[in-house]
Amino acid sequence: MNMLTFYKEESFKETPIGNIPEDWEVVKLKSIAFEVKKGFACGKRDENGILQLRMDSIDPGGWINVNAGVRVPIPKNVDEYILHPGDILFNNTNSVDLIGKTAIFRGEFHKCVYSNHITRIRVNSDVVLPEWILYTFIRKWRLGFFKAICHRHVHQAGISDSDLLNIRIPLPPLEEQKAIVHILSTVDEAIQKTNEVIEKIKRLKKGLMQELLTKGIGHKEFKDTEIGRIPKEWKVMKLGEVMRFENGRRPKIVLKKGKIPIYGSGGPVGYTQEFMVNQEFIVIVSRVGIGSVGKVYLARGAVWISDNAMYSKHYDSDQVYLPFIYYLLTFRRLERFILRSGAGSYAIITQSLLHNIKIQLPKVYEQRRIAEILLLIDKRLEVERKRKEKLERIKKALMDLLLTGKIRVKVS
Repeated sequence: MNMLTFYKEESFKETPIGNIPEDWEVVKLKSIAFEVKKGFACGKRDENGILQLRMDSIDPGGWINVNAGVRVPIPKNVDEYILHPGDILFNNTNSVDLIGKTAIFRGEFHKCVYSNHITRIRVNSDVVLPEWILYTFIRKWRLGFFKAICHRHVHQAGISDSDLLNIRIPLPPLEEQKAIVHILSTVDEAIQKTNEVIEKIKRLKKGLMQELLTKGIGHKEFKDTEIGRIPKEWKVMKLGEVMRFENGRRPKIVLKKGKIPIYGSGGPVGYTQEFMVNQEFIVIVSRVGIGSVGKVYLARGAVWISDNAMYSKHYDSDQVYLPFIYYLLTFRRLERFILRSGAGSYAIITQSLLHNIKIQLPKVYEQRRIAEILLLIDKRLEVERKRKEKLERIKKALMDLLLTGKIRVKVS
């Protein structure tokens, strides 16, 4: 890419999709796409079959989730559905909030196909870059465009080929498209590299938790117990013997911003003006809610805990170090202990159930050493997550400026 020069656009024209630069066009997708084709439905699985991408294979950031496909029997007309690098994949069916997710297949797999929940779009690359469509659709999705035009059904929403083909998009000159795509792709690459670092740290943390929470630090002798093999010096005790949890309460007021966070079943859910507990560490356990019950959080300082969660109110500091308990309960996967309604529509974990869970318990000094190692890993994770959030804010701002022509790019 040659040198890029940025300048603020001063001349706009009114169009059905808003003001755009005077030398840009507005076109319907059908005028620049030479193929729009849905994939095929298949409820069967075949380990020796072909990989099929599905609606959860499309990440909202425009990438293919390489872990979300399934293998299905190879259909007779398989060649019609083989993906090629540069194919645009549009999520035509999903929940109202997720419909319209778009990604580009970049050759992540040697040979794969796609399901009927995805529409493959192929465009005339002499007029428009696939990536221009990608970023335009990502911005439309973020602004709720697809949510507004979709056809809503009982369990999910859909967008027809006809509606898709009639979507209007802004179209700059091809050279400007290339420059804008280059800029946004550079940010995307940085986001992807950060994602890779985050995943490596997660794998490291998972391995360390397995090692430290079952073998400890420096132990040579082990014993078999009702909860597995652990160091000989460790105890097996009921959680309620060393600490007690209490249910939270509904806060009087919930704010979008503030200093005192409210923890609910899904973690922080807002802010309030007064605290329920204020101490160095607080272990919080989600007690209700399909998908969130049993999740564990570690809070610090002044917080409020809602009635959807429990918190560590009393504990014996001579026997437990709260960050260790946080990592141990996370490792034990409390969702395995929850109570469900007959229909499976309601799930809960009670104080009694939580207090009766048996745990492995090292001496408190070893608990502290183990927790400090894992806390360091979590600090590194937080740094990388904040880096990713910053890059995503930069990408969003650039898309709002470059995809609308408010800031122009000149290639020299």
